[in-house]
Amino acid sequence: MAEAHQAVGFQFTVRPDGVDLKLSQEVITNICQAGLTAWKKRAIRFKNGILAGLYPASPSSWLIVVIVMISSLYTGLDLSLGIIHSIQENMPLRGYLSVQTGAVLSAVVFASAVWLFLIYLLRYTLKALLSYHGWIFESHGKMSTSTQVWLNLVKMFSGRRPLLYSFQASLPRLPVPKVEDTIRRYLESVRPLLDDEQYEEMKILANDFKESEAAQLQRYLILKSWWASNYVSDWWEEYIYLRGRGPIMVNSNFYVMDLLHVTPTHRQAARAGNVVHAMLQYRRKLERGEHAPLRALGTVPMCSAQMERMFNTTRIPGIETDFVQHLSDRKHVVVYHKGRFFQVWLYMGGRHLLPSELETQFSRILNDTSEPQPGELKLAALTAGNRVPWAQARMKYFSQGVNKASLDAVESAAFFLALDDESQGYDAASNSLDRYAKSLLHGKCYDRWFDKSFTLIAYSNGKMGINAEHSWADAPIVGHMWEYVIATDCFQLGYTKEGHCKGDVNQGLPYPTRLQWLIPKECQNVIETSYLSAKKIADDVDFFAYVFGAFGKGLIKKCRTSPDAFIQLSLQLAQFRDQGEFRLTYESSMTRMFRDGRTETVRSCTSEAVAFVRAMEDRQTTNTQRLALFRKAADKHQNMYRLAMTGSGIDRHLFCLYIVSKYLGLDSPFLKQVLSEPWKLSTSQTPQQQLNLVDINKFPEYVGAGGGFGPVADDGYGVSYIIVGENLITFHISSKFSSPDTNSRRFGQHISKAMMDIQTLFHPINKTMTDESRMQLNNGKKHM
Repeated sequence: MAEAHQAVGFQFTVRPDGVDLKLSQEVITNICQAGLTAWKKRAIRFKNGILAGLYPASPSSWLIVVIVMISSLYTGLDLSLGIIHSIQENMPLRGYLSVQTGAVLSAVVFASAVWLFLIYLLRYTLKALLSYHGWIFESHGKMSTSTQVWLNLVKMFSGRRPLLYSFQASLPRLPVPKVEDTIRRYLESVRPLLDDEQYEEMKILANDFKESEAAQLQRYLILKSWWASNYVSDWWEEYIYLRGRGPIMVNSNFYVMDLLHVTPTHRQAARAGNVVHAMLQYRRKLERGEHAPLRALGTVPMCSAQMERMFNTTRIPGIETDFVQHLSDRKHVVVYHKGRFFQVWLYMGGRHLLPSELETQFSRILNDTSEPQPGELKLAALTAGNRVPWAQARMKYFSQGVNKASLDAVESAAFFLALDDESQGYDAASNSLDRYAKSLLHGKCYDRWFDKSFTLIAYSNGKMGINAEHSWADAPIVGHMWEYVIATDCFQLGYTKEGHCKGDVNQGLPYPTRLQWLIPKECQNVIETSYLSAKKIADDVDFFAYVFGAFGKGLIKKCRTSPDAFIQLSLQLAQFRDQGEFRLTYESSMTRMFRDGRTETVRSCTSEAVAFVRAMEDRQTTNTQRLALFRKAADKHQNMYRLAMTGSGIDRHLFCLYIVSKYLGLDSPFLKQVLSEPWKLSTSQTPQQQLNLVDINKFPEYVGAGGGFGPVADDGYGVSYIIVGENLITFHISSKFSSPDTNSRRFGQHISKAMMDIQTLFHPINKTMTDESRMQLNNGKKHM
C-alpha cells in the first residue's frame, strides 16, 4: 500500500497527440520546499563554517579594518608605512585602473592581510593561554591572582558567542610526557600491587627499557606529535577498538539510561516520537555547528571533534580491522520491532516530521502484524558476535540485490531504533536497575544493531535508553546529546493529557517501508552461530545496578573532599573486603582540553589508598589516624586525576611507545608486560548536567540514572557511577557469573558499607546531618 499511496503524486496518459502530464500541486510544493530547505541548510553550514574558521574574529571586524585603512588614505596618515603604495605600484592591470581605484584596492588587500595576521595572532595567543594548566592543580574554591588574570585573558581572547567548533584551531596539542617521568609514575603505581621481589624485577625491566630502546621510540613519538593533531587518538581508535576481532556487544559497547523516577508518558509510540524529534533538533544544530562548546569553569574550551560522527555513522566489519563509516545527512531511521526492519523517513516537504507524525509512524509499525522473513528475526545477531564471520557474511550474502539495498538502508540511517515488546525501568521496591541495565547492554542479542553509532531503545511502558558503539566517541559525548534530548522531551515538547504527542495527527503520511531480505540457509546458519555465541556472553553477565540514597555529594563536600576521590577510595575499601587483596584499578579521565583528545587512565590503587584501606581494617587505628590517611589518599588521587587530564598520564604514553615498537619490529619485555596487565577493577564516572538544561533543585525528580558497561576482566568488576544532585549516587556494577571469585550484588553491598564507614570518620559533619539525610541513610542500609 505504501507504493500505491506514493504513486498518486503524479499521473500521465498517453494520447495520440502526445503525453498529457498531470502534476500534483502538493507534490510540487513539497519538492520546492525540500529544495529550498536543502539550499538553506547548505548556506547556513557554509556561513557557520566560515565563522568557526575565522574565530575569534568575525567578518564585521574585517570591514572595520578595511574602513580604517581606506580612511587613512584620505587623512594623509599612512598606517601601512608605505606598503599600500608598494602594492599599488605592483598591482596587475594597474594601467587599466584609476589612481583612486588602485589605492582603494591596495588598501583592501593590505587590510585583509593585516586582518588575517591578527586572526592568527589571536588564535595562537589563545592556544598559548590554553596550554597553561596550573589552574587545575589549585585547591577547590581557591584561585590565585595569577590564575584570575589568566582566566580573564582567556575570556578576553575567546570572543563572543562561539559556535561548537570555534575553538578547535586554538586548542593545544596533547604533549608527549618525558619517558623518565612516565616510568617513574608507572613504578609508583604498581608498587602497592607487587611484593618486594616482583617489584625489583619490574624495576630492572623498566630501567633496561629506559636505557635501551626508550629514546628511539620517544623520538618517533615526538615526531608524530609535531604533525598529527593528537599523537594518541588515531592509534587508540584503531588498535583498541577497530582491530579487536571479538564481539563488541558487552565487551565494548556501553549504555545510557532514561530518567530514574519520571516517565513522561507510558505510550511507547508517543515517547519515541518526542525523543526522535528532539534528536533531529539536536542533529540539525550539530550539523550547523550551532551548539555552544563545552567549557570547563565556563571558560576553558574542550574539544568537540568526537561529536561530528554522532549521527549517520556505522562501524563496518572487516577481516583484519573494522572502519568507521560516517555519511553526510541522511533522512531516514531504521526501526526494529518483533523481528521486522522498517525504514521511516524523517523529513517531509523540507522539514522534520513533527512528534505527532512520528508517533503515527511508530504506531503503524507497532500495529503491523506481518511475520519476519526467513533469517530476519535474528539478523542483527551478526553485529553481536565475532567480527570475522560477520565480515565474511557481509561480503558473501549482503553485497548485492535486495540484501545490499536493505543493509545500506540500515548502515546509512541516522541511527537505529528498537521498539521493544517488554517494559523496563527502575524497580523502587527492590531498589534495582538490574534487568533494565542488562536489557540496554545486550537485549536479546539480536534486537539492537550494535554496529550503529547508537541504538535508541523504546520500551512498551514508555521508558527509553541507548546502546552506544564505543570506537567513534566516549560516553560523555553521548551523554551530552541524551541530556539535551531528555530536557527537550520533558520541558519543551511535552504531551497531551492522554499521553500522546502534541499536534494534529497526519494520516496522509506514506507508510513506513518494510526492508526486504533474501537470506539463504547458509547465512541463516551463520546468524544462528553468531547469536549462540553472543547469548553465551550475555547470559554470563552478572549485573547489579542500584541507587545509593543515604547521602551524596552535598554531604561529601561538607567533608572538604572531592566526591570522586571519596567514591574511588570507597571502591578500594570495598574491593579489598570483597577480594582480600588489592588489584590494578582503571578510572577513566578525559583529555578533551587538547585537540582530538579522548581519555586517559587514572590508576586509583595507590600506596596512599592502600595505607588508608589497611587502617580502616585495623582495629588498633583510631578514626583520627584514619581520617588523616584518607585526606592524604584523596589528595593523591586528585593530583593523579589532574595529571591525567593535563597530558601527564601513564598509560596512553606507554601504549603509543608499544605501537611504535611494533612498527619498528622491536621486542620490549617491559612494554609487553605493561600492556598485558589485566584491569581487575575498571571504573568510570558518568558526567551529569553538562548542559544545565534542568535545575535539579527545582525539579528534583528529573534525575538521570546514568549508564554502564560490561566487565573488562573475566574475574574482575566493571563499575560505573553517576553523582546526581546533592543526595543521590547510582552505581552500575558488572561481573561474570562464570567467575567463582566475583559477585556483583555482593560487591555492591561492600561499596555501600564502605561509603557509610568512611562518612563516619567525619564526626563534626555527621552531627550536621538533617533528619532527611538520616532517614535516607537508614533506608540505604535496609536496601542493602
